[in-house]
Amino acid sequence: MRTLREANVGDTVKVVRLHGTGAVKRRIMDMGLTRGVEVYVRKVAPLGDPVEINVRGYELSLRKADAEMVEIDGEEGGTPATGTDRKE
Repeated sequence: MRTLREANVGDTVKVVRLHGTGAVKRRIMDMGLTRGVEVYVRKVAPLGDPVEINVRGYELSLRKADAEMVEIDGEEGGTPATGTDRKE
């Protein structure tokens, strides 16, 4: 399972599932992160918090804890957030 927190800058991924319950899950859904929507990862702060994404035509910043609740599926296509190449 890969989460939005693990996505690299430049990746375009699809939301597969939202974890969490109650108000937390509802808040994430209200921000536009629902199953099947495509998300583009724009920026990741140096310490990983927050993650800035484009979703449904607008920019959104998520805390690491919230990004970790979004399960994704997608190809790694951008430059890794750490600046190193993961393909070894």
